[in-house]
Amino acid sequence: MPRKDTYFYLKFAAQFFIKMNIQNTIETAVKEAFKSIYDTEINSVEFQATRKDFEGDITIVVFAFLRFVKGNPVEIGNKIGAYLKDNVKEISDFNVVKGFLNLVIADDTFINDFNNIYSTENFGITAPNPAEKAVMVEYSSPNTNKPLHLGHIRNNLLGYSVAEIIAAAGNTVYKTQIINDRGIHICKSMLAWKLFGDGETPESTGLKGDKLVGNYYVKFDQEYKKEIAELVTSGSSEDDAKKQAPLLLQAQAMLLKWEAGNKEVVDLWKKMNQWVYDGFDITYKELGVDFDKNYYESNTYLLGKDVVANGLKSGIFYRKEDGSVWIDLTADGLDEKIVLRSDGTAVYMTQDIGTAIERFKDYDLKGLTYTVGNEQDYHFKVLFLILKKLGYEWADNLYHLSYGMVDLPSGKMKSREGTVVDADDLMVEMVNTARDISEELGKLEGYSNDEKESLYKTIGMGALKYYILKVDPKKRILFDPKESIDFNGNTGPFIQYTYARIQSILRKADFDYNQKTIEVPLHPKEKEVIKTLQQYPEVIQNASKNHSPALIANYTYELVKAYNSFYQSVPILGSTNQDEKVFRTRLSQKVSDTIKSAFGLLGIAVPERM
Repeated sequence: MPRKDTYFYLKFAAQFFIKMNIQNTIETAVKEAFKSIYDTEINSVEFQATRKDFEGDITIVVFAFLRFVKGNPVEIGNKIGAYLKDNVKEISDFNVVKGFLNLVIADDTFINDFNNIYSTENFGITAPNPAEKAVMVEYSSPNTNKPLHLGHIRNNLLGYSVAEIIAAAGNTVYKTQIINDRGIHICKSMLAWKLFGDGETPESTGLKGDKLVGNYYVKFDQEYKKEIAELVTSGSSEDDAKKQAPLLLQAQAMLLKWEAGNKEVVDLWKKMNQWVYDGFDITYKELGVDFDKNYYESNTYLLGKDVVANGLKSGIFYRKEDGSVWIDLTADGLDEKIVLRSDGTAVYMTQDIGTAIERFKDYDLKGLTYTVGNEQDYHFKVLFLILKKLGYEWADNLYHLSYGMVDLPSGKMKSREGTVVDADDLMVEMVNTARDISEELGKLEGYSNDEKESLYKTIGMGALKYYILKVDPKKRILFDPKESIDFNGNTGPFIQYTYARIQSILRKADFDYNQKTIEVPLHPKEKEVIKTLQQYPEVIQNASKNHSPALIANYTYELVKAYNSFYQSVPILGSTNQDEKVFRTRLSQKVSDTIKSAFGLLGIAVPERM
């Protein structure tokens, strides 16, 4: 049985021949056959991919014809097959198994298609149409009170890859994040640093700024818990102690000062946030992601209040007796949602309404994708519905790229307790694991130390990214670093190794394999490789529509499997037939080009040697 996380890929793969131009030719000929043989007109032909245990490249379901003509399915299939073989040059042979007519496509059809693929620059990639509006993809969106962690890694890898895939499908794409740089959690880190930091800086400690600030977020929680315990010992209830702990009261007071524009607090906020931004930039660079524009919550948290005021006048929202403003979505299967508190302050929903509208003003967008964990599924249902009720037509083109959590064998992460899996530390661990495994295999003779370190990084980061992206976004992941770095199976290193193997073949080719178009009889394994290559453009389009890098990842694995089966079955450079040697080298090159292209959409590098 196939792995569940490859289901959507395999479902598409079973249909890929239906997308070929030859389908139209065959369908027309089948209709002519029925008119000629049975004097009957049919209005459709049902195709499917040929089962691997049957001979053929595309299958027609004969059972579907029984509503037009009566008879034995095998006899009908043989008559239609004979007609197609005689009248369609692309069909070289056929066979009938029960009610299925399996057609064998002529070699020259595959070769002509491959020659077109080979000569197509950036095969599979569609250039953006300047006349079309752009798409925006939001991802990362961290808080400035702690470093990025494993959950952020999945978020960033998904968002970045989806943006690249949507662009490859022919769209202009803007990548963005909203940085959560204000609020009580930010003040907790600031207060802890002010009380316990003794003037520490990233420079004085040698720590990245986001790590330094994150340490003080943990410190706040530690000291806060001590105060709660002391208050409980003195006779307070735990609930009262949590509300009356001096540290929390000071943090709340600091937030009020920030909102009032107190210079001392604002200056401290700017300084510590900049430490975090600098730290984030290093992490993003190591992770290989980037952004076209940053939005900051400190600039957007007041957005949306005017929209709510206008919606209140038009009856979309209503005011309760305490002065708070709500929207009633019960008729839509949801609930009532607050959009303004009784004191007139905004909630996150208000801010998200305003920010969405702002983005469509900033850019000429046709759609916006939010990469946010599945714990916010309901929030985005409400947000999109409110925007639609407010009359924004583009609300229909908003998409929540919802994803499951990432767990490690060691268990769940908690930021306040300092038990999160730090993104930087995980990336270092991946590179170190790649180093250990590579050195055990002992295949790096002749590499300089710099070349080795570069390769370890390529393998380690490729393993991390592929392991996360090959899984359907909606599914929760249990991530095992060592399991991800395996040179066999559906892993990044296995695919990278195949790419490097092909580069070795191309370096050894002492002849010009680009000079002419070659037509040779095809081995069945060559046909399988060409069939898989043919899928690439449609896989990109399908991955874009489904916002699923898993389709790209698992397609690449299928391509590599088909190539390795070909590699093990026929000689390439060792062929005694020069035309075969040229064709197989060209086929190898196009496979490697497609691997590199597909992995590029996943943000994964490929090594020239391995």
